[in-house]
Amino acid sequence: MNKPRNKPRHKSKSMGASLARLLQIADCLESRDSKIRHLLCVLPAGADWHDAPDRDAVLAALKRRDKKAEDLTKHPLTLDLPGGCLSVWVRLDEKKSVFEWHSTLRLAVKPLLDEHPGDIHIALFGTEGFRVRAGRAAAYVAWLNGVALPTWKSGKPPAPLERIMLHGISGLDMQREQALAEGNNLCRELTMLPPNLLTPATYRERVRDLAKEAGWMLEEYDIQRLKKLKAGAFLAVARGSGHEDAAIVRLTYAGKGKGRREKGNALALVGKGICFDTGGHNLKPARYMNNMHDDMNGSAVVLGILLAATRLKLPVNLEVWLAIAQNHLSPEAYTQNEVVTALNGTTIEIVHTDAEGRMVLADTLALAAKEKPQTIIDFATLTGSMAVALGERMSGVISNRDDLASRAVAAGQASGERVVAFPMPEDYDEALDSPVADVKQCTLGSEADHILAARFLNRFVADTPWLHVDLSASRCKGGLGATGSDISGFGVALGLEMLVQKAAESN
Repeated sequence: MNKPRNKPRHKSKSMGASLARLLQIADCLESRDSKIRHLLCVLPAGADWHDAPDRDAVLAALKRRDKKAEDLTKHPLTLDLPGGCLSVWVRLDEKKSVFEWHSTLRLAVKPLLDEHPGDIHIALFGTEGFRVRAGRAAAYVAWLNGVALPTWKSGKPPAPLERIMLHGISGLDMQREQALAEGNNLCRELTMLPPNLLTPATYRERVRDLAKEAGWMLEEYDIQRLKKLKAGAFLAVARGSGHEDAAIVRLTYAGKGKGRREKGNALALVGKGICFDTGGHNLKPARYMNNMHDDMNGSAVVLGILLAATRLKLPVNLEVWLAIAQNHLSPEAYTQNEVVTALNGTTIEIVHTDAEGRMVLADTLALAAKEKPQTIIDFATLTGSMAVALGERMSGVISNRDDLASRAVAAGQASGERVVAFPMPEDYDEALDSPVADVKQCTLGSEADHILAARFLNRFVADTPWLHVDLSASRCKGGLGATGSDISGFGVALGLEMLVQKAAESN
């Protein structure tokens, strides 16, 4: 990810400050050409702006569109200023949520980024508190959407955003926003890779490179090692691919330094990494197989969180587990009515081969739980029923601890990634009763499958506090919150917020 340089210099104390004077401060500009070409003006809603710069031009443009100044909170105004400057004007309501701020700023910054500028200038007005919050949010949204995501179109790819200049605030530490944008962009980049470029083998190579660059410890549980461990749930899914390149990958980040391998002192993050999901013998129709290279998104979310935490040097110990495989159709692929034995000894009756995510997660969660972490959080594009329940604009969380689910909801509100907590009552286990095994993998119906999947996974975490994040918002057409691409990177901000809160409590 390109890291734009933030060089704020000016302290504006009111919206009445002269924009011309604001933008004449030469030491804010590092470009040889100091002319402002792309400008975002962020103002608070409800404040008096009689003396605001270019007020008359803005009001005239609003009148021409039959809109009022209050409409800038929902519909940013794009305006050409004298000298060839493209400006966008937006007002943010301090009563609105982080998600709403991010959504509004995404719309505001889009006309500027559509011209692929090297620099964007952001002018901030209002109280100091507003300018700090708005500056952080605006810069984060610009960094997130100014990156060049993977494309295989012919021709030269667009240049990424290189620099952001903040006017109206100084000395603002933007490390968290930069780290979060870098983590989200890694998640989206990996998720967008087509299945012929991101196979389990190439994915593992990429993880090795990331581990070397970031200083993470790496351990790989390949097929032969998993056979020795009798990880039958994971191996059942991996059987369908003749490459034998599937593996469970473990990464360790020692934010607290000492005791990086001591049991009980780490947080475990688990990610589903199915590089392509055909559905196996219960083959998906074309409509539902499209975009199934996204099915590794949970593992990409976990990597994004880990990268952001590393960049911030968070004082937490993390154990990250990636369940990397493919669900293919072949003579060796697992079938309905098989009975397999998971790593923790649980026997599982296979009911539907397209419920492979909970199978690879079962053994991965069991491995993570053996290390006795403080908490396990898994991220997975797991069930269609969660998408039916919430659509693609929010994700669902389910936990074996009510307080952990509540913390996740609060972290979602704080980070701008909305989640809804679902219950996990024990009586749902009746649907998973099997006449021949300890548990059914799923049912043939789709009713409440997100809850049934959670009840199934709960068998593999022992008594560890555990949170399951079902990523129904991993893909949202047209963008979601801060993110303008269909692949949203949802979960990276949520997970990082939970880690930041955990680190604050420990200190």
